[in-house]
Amino acid sequence: MNRTMVREFILLGFTDNHEFEIFIFVVLFGTYILTVMENMIIIMITLVDHHLYTPMYFFLRHFALLEIGLTTSVIPKTLANMAMGCRSISKNGCLTQSFLYFVFGTTEFFLLAVMSVDRYVAICNPLRYPTIMHSQVCSLLVLGSWLAGFIWILGPGVGLMLMPFCGPNTINHFFCDNGPLIKLACFDTTLLEIADFLTATLSLIGTLTITIVSYVNIVSSILSIPSSAGRQKAFSTCASHITVVSITYGSCIFMYVKPKGSSQFNFSKSVAILNTVVSPFLNPFIYCLRNKQVQDALRAAFKHGVGLHHRST
Repeated sequence: MNRTMVREFILLGFTDNHEFEIFIFVVLFGTYILTVMENMIIIMITLVDHHLYTPMYFFLRHFALLEIGLTTSVIPKTLANMAMGCRSISKNGCLTQSFLYFVFGTTEFFLLAVMSVDRYVAICNPLRYPTIMHSQVCSLLVLGSWLAGFIWILGPGVGLMLMPFCGPNTINHFFCDNGPLIKLACFDTTLLEIADFLTATLSLIGTLTITIVSYVNIVSSILSIPSSAGRQKAFSTCASHITVVSITYGSCIFMYVKPKGSSQFNFSKSVAILNTVVSPFLNPFIYCLRNKQVQDALRAAFKHGVGLHHRST
């Protein structure tokens, strides 16, 4: 039987209301630009200020890079379609977008687990911390997170790329999420759906378990600190990480750790906004930009830049 193979997909986006779509475009565009700027500031300041040459800021630099990758894999194409009044995306572009989104997202889970272990060692074994978390160990942990994220998604990603698509080609989403995309394959997708479910469940629950165990031990250790000032300082250091973990894992577990047939794409679109827009925008503030050490580094960098400008003129 002859079948016409799909060469492009139609992304329904957020709304059919033109005025509301203009509002969404302005908000998305502004948020995306600020997100990239915030995370670039974190990357640059942790590279140039020697006071921030610590494992925590080394991990945060890579986390900021992942946040830029995650939001850039989705938002620019969404903005371009809204600006041009177009809803299409090529098949190859769609599959590439889906793959990159999940690689960046999964790598974030592994890195968040690494960061929780780093905080555990810093608070529960402070005297041994410099010996345990030296630069080579930190580099290997970050490299391991990147490799794990790529390898973890490679199998399901290749499986999706090999699926035939012969119509319909309409995706009820603003980007190529794997759930609605799999539904369009004109082939038995049972194995792929099981693989996706297991991949999401193991990566999410596995890394979340490491994070929870780390923080249970951290809280236990903090409660044994005799001075209230010491307890407060330790809690404030970890509160930002717990906030980010709650937002990231909460939204992803809702979207991806659910049985076959329980998808509600309209609601999932709203939750996906947390992952692709809200979380990358807020995380720099939660983690770094409200931190006094980072604020001091930014002030020093600004004064140095102003000083260089005055001397050159």
